[in-house]
Amino acid sequence: MQHQLELANVKCGGCGNSIRRALAEIEGVTAVELDVASGGLSFESDPASRALVASRLLALGYPERGSVEGIAALAAGAKSFVSCAIGRISGE
Repeated sequence: MQHQLELANVKCGGCGNSIRRALAEIEGVTAVELDVASGGLSFESDPASRALVASRLLALGYPERGSVEGIAALAAGAKSFVSCAIGRISGE
């Protein structure tokens, strides 16, 4: 099944690397495509994996757009900054 997510805090290719690497670790998630400029993410998986993907991305600091408010959004932004830096360093 094809899934679409709109992510917040995606800023650069380093963010994209972190997201792709995290999704590659989830069994059954394939055909990952990310538009860094818009934060648009699409992937193939069984219906039950969508929640796992969203949870993993939130833990990295990339919540679904519109799903996080207030202080929680600030925390997500800080996490995405760290994830972005890691993605740039590893350069995958």
